[in-house]
Amino acid sequence: MLTVRLPQEMEDRLKQIAASEKRTKAQVIRAALEAYLQARHGAKSASEPGEDLFGRHGSGHGQLSTSYKSLLKERIRAKRAR
Repeated sequence: MLTVRLPQEMEDRLKQIAASEKRTKAQVIRAALEAYLQARHGAKSASEPGEDLFGRHGSGHGQLSTSYKSLLKERIRAKRAR
């Protein structure tokens, strides 16, 4: 058994999250702690096996969602220049 003291603001946020997810505060804390411990010990995330297949990992452009127009223009210009 472990007892943890939280600042009032953090406890209020915890109560809101627990209520919105229809879970107890203890369940939310255990899930958060488990995620932290897995991340800390190098456990793979759910998306890691497919990183090369989607998002910035597949395209090689980390800012593709904000720079796609300029990249598209560059490709069209290069194609017309041939």
